[in-house]
Amino acid sequence: MRNFDLTKSIEVLERTPNVLSSLLLGLSDDWVSIDEGPDTWSPYDVVGHLIHGEKTDWIPRMDIVLSDATEKDFKPFDRFAQFSESKGKTLKVLLEVFKLLRKSNIDRLRSRDFSESDFTRMGVHPEFGKVTLSQLLATWVVHDLNHIAQITRIMANQYRSDVGPWKAYLKILSI
Repeated sequence: MRNFDLTKSIEVLERTPNVLSSLLLGLSDDWVSIDEGPDTWSPYDVVGHLIHGEKTDWIPRMDIVLSDATEKDFKPFDRFAQFSESKGKTLKVLLEVFKLLRKSNIDRLRSRDFSESDFTRMGVHPEFGKVTLSQLLATWVVHDLNHIAQITRIMANQYRSDVGPWKAYLKILSI
């Protein structure tokens, strides 16, 4: 049984920019530039990563799946492009760009007249092989939720040693 539902997916996707803006805008740099150590990301980096995904991942891959082309191979996604693309930009600018790109991508989703069979159409992921459109779109939703959780975990970890014995009740600190 497939649980994927485009309308329910859009409910989450369209809220992510506002969730991140509410959570991050106006915070001191200590909250948004902290990471969890070498080779980890800060909340700022995560927002840059989400922007790169809006430009190069979800909708471009959807277009490949739905195209009439015989080649349905996805281009590899650069999971680290945000480090160069975000350089010199403020978090406020990144959040505004993310909001605009996401709105445009949601508008693209809403403008499509999907048939049920469209969701079973396939593309070829460079690592996973054949994937369906519904898997791609469901992953987009869970990807957002994953990064929201990541941001809150990064922020919570700043007070890991300060909560004392309450750490036993704070599962976010044991992830």
